[in-house]
Amino acid sequence: MRIGVISDTHGLLRPEATERLAGVEHIIHAGDIGEPGLLGALREIAPVTAVRGNVDTGAWAADYPARTVVTLAARSIYVLHDLKELDLDPALAGFDIVVSGHSHRPKIETMGGVLYLNPGSAGPRRFDLAVTVATLDLAQDTFRPTLHMIVP
Repeated sequence: MRIGVISDTHGLLRPEATERLAGVEHIIHAGDIGEPGLLGALREIAPVTAVRGNVDTGAWAADYPARTVVTLAARSIYVLHDLKELDLDPALAGFDIVVSGHSHRPKIETMGGVLYLNPGSAGPRRFDLAVTVATLDLAQDTFRPTLHMIVP
């Protein structure tokens, strides 16, 4: 199963991001959505699991949790916006993957047998950081994350 991971769109869904997400079976949005219509556009590609971020403050954002759990291809994935707000030990809780955003800095790291994936920011450029999304290939016995640069 191939899933798309996106974060920090801040109301901007770039065509390059939708191109990179084309063909995925599920999309995870790790917050700072920016406006509700953006998720509708992502749902045209695949089903979406989303959490709200610190900029998601309108009445529409109340429909999205601050953190959630999704199971895809028998993998348990914990999703939140800001990794600094992680309130549990993912390995002890049985999670395979933690997806977060907020920093706008893409990162792939494995600690204690848990994959930590931050897809970076797919929205407006912040500072000199690249604009990125990620994909995650989930196989029966492994998973492979890939970062995709949209704007260097």
